[in-house]
This record gives sequence, C-alpha cells and structure tokens, in this order.
Amino acid sequence: GLELSHCVGTNPLGPAGPWRSGGPCKMKRVRTVFKPEQLERLEQEFLKQQYMVGTERVDLAATLHLTETQVKVWFQNRRIKWRKQSMEQKAAKLSQFGVIQPASADSTGSKDHEEDTVDVEL
Repeated sequence: GLELSHCVGTNPLGPAGPWRSGGPCKMKRVRTVFKPEQLERLEQEFLKQQYMVGTERVDLAATLHLTETQVKVWFQNRRIKWRKQSMEQKAAKLSQFGVIQPASADSTGSKDHEEDTVDVEL
C-alpha cells in the first residue's frame, strides 16, 4: 500500500490533502521509487499502448508487485511526459523550417481523458 512518513512540520499555507491527517501530526505520502526492472517493463507496455485499463492494469500491477493505482498514475504521468516531448519535437521541426509558433504557457491542447488531469505520484 501507500507508505507514509513520520510527522512532518506543519505548513499553515498548504491545505490538508487526502494523504494528510487532520491532527497536529501531519502525514506526508512518500514518493514511490520504482525499481529499474519495473520501469523497463512499464516503458515496454507504454510503447505498445498508451492507455492501460481493466484486467491488463491489474495483471501488470500484480506482475510488478505494485498497486493498481501506482500503475495507473505512472501511465498518466508518462502520457503527460510523452505529450510534452511530442510538442517539443514538433516545435523544433517547425523552427527548422522558419515557422514560428505562438508561445503559450501550456500548449498540450485538450485532454482526451479526464484522468489525464491528475498530477499525482505515488
């Protein structure tokens, strides 16, 4: 499951998230550290398909000794990285041909799936 660190200093500016208790001792979620073998397998699966759902995700999580949520969030974050890299490559190609693209803070476009808006790492 999720690992929680011991008490951390209180942050009066930050709202309590789902991973923190409401008491004086706030718990902070520890970021998952994937093993190289797990990352290699996750990348292989991502190259085959960018969306993993249902029993495929459950099976992969079990094979890698991860939770289904960890696999789901890894795929969400990897899709965001993939889109960003794709946009950078497109911009680089356009600049080679002298085509100037309008600058914007976030040029990833509309999201195909609502789940992609999650920016959480477990």
